[in-house]
Amino acid sequence: MRAFFTGIVAAAAISGACWADDMKMAVTTSFHNSGLSDVLLPAIKNDLGLEVQLLVVGTGQALRLGEAGDVDAILVHSKKAEETFLAGGNGTHRREIMYNDFVFIGPKSDVAAVGRADNAIDALQKVATAEANFVSRGDDSGTHKKELSLWENAGLVSEEFGSWYRSVGAGMGAALNTASGMNAYIMSDRASWLNFGNQGDLALLYSGDPTLFNQYAYIPVSPEKHGHVKNDLALKLENWLVSDTAKDLINTYTINGETLFVFNAKQ
Repeated sequence: MRAFFTGIVAAAAISGACWADDMKMAVTTSFHNSGLSDVLLPAIKNDLGLEVQLLVVGTGQALRLGEAGDVDAILVHSKKAEETFLAGGNGTHRREIMYNDFVFIGPKSDVAAVGRADNAIDALQKVATAEANFVSRGDDSGTHKKELSLWENAGLVSEEFGSWYRSVGAGMGAALNTASGMNAYIMSDRASWLNFGNQGDLALLYSGDPTLFNQYAYIPVSPEKHGHVKNDLALKLENWLVSDTAKDLINTYTINGETLFVFNAKQ
């Protein structure tokens, strides 16, 4: 009887340990829409026995979740905002994991001649000059922040645009759906565009400018500020994200033969 009871306690302890191996990570909609999470999460569970619950939001909201201690780690893509987050004592450190790039999507007829742009700034200036329909995420995401910085660099203020500029306050997939319905221009990360199923009459018109580089970084939430966060699991996940296993999965993830992300984490 004593042995039986001891066995139950041991089983409960083991089971309890399994239940404890879960954590929350805020990720961007662009990362989730790419489909890469469907590849990484099963591998993480298999290798680490770790269930990672994703909270899929824009970068701005992901950072706010981290500030509030509502997640254990974040995976986002807006370096300036990430550095502000760290400066506020909200995260322990920033670890670059992978990158892709932003691209300009628009109607195949390309009335604004974006496909002939000299660079990303010129592409946006052409859209503004033509007053061609343009969809902005308008959701304080990393993509939205990048778009606004490009308008600013072009000497243009989005708040002063007319009805041709539509801010939808939505994630990447929803914004692409709106652009497809309106046959409008939009800036997207390449991964979300390639994984988007409702492309309609839209096409990738411009890419390749170095300013469209899109770096993703992983930040564990500070346990000093929020004692309840699972920093041990966040660090365990980080070690996996910079491993050769993760590198292979990220670099070999393709859609229609096209690579979506490039692993660039430093060991």
